[in-house]
Amino acid sequence: MVNPKRYQSGFLMVELLVALALVVAVLLPFAYSFAAERRLALASYQRAVAMEIVDGEMEVLAAGEWRAFPPGTHDYHVQAGAATNLPPGRFMLTVQPGKVRLHWQPDRKDHGGPVTREAILK
Repeated sequence: MVNPKRYQSGFLMVELLVALALVVAVLLPFAYSFAAERRLALASYQRAVAMEIVDGEMEVLAAGEWRAFPPGTHDYHVQAGAATNLPPGRFMLTVQPGKVRLHWQPDRKDHGGPVTREAILK
C-alpha cells in the first residue's frame, strides 16, 4: 500500500522548488539592473569630476599659463584633490598656435569617457 503522506510531502517539495525558481527568475533581473545602474552612476560621477577638473584647469591655461608649455602634446599634471576620485587615466595638453586643448582620457572603457576642452588664444 502507498503512503499518502509520502505523496503529499513530494508535492510539497515540488511546489517549493517551483516557487523558488519563480523567485530566482524574478529577482535575478532586478539584481542585474541594480548592478548596471550602480556602474552607470559611478561612470557619470567620474565624468562630472573630470569635467570639473578640466574646466578649472582650462580657465588657468586660458588666462596665460599655456605660455609655460612649448607647442606640441604634453602630459599634464593636475593639482586638484578631486583627481583622486578619478579612475586611472591621463590628462594631455596640446598647445598649437592660437589654440590650446586639454583632454582627459581614462585608461579603461566605461569609466566616464573622455573629456576635452579647447580654447582659442588671442
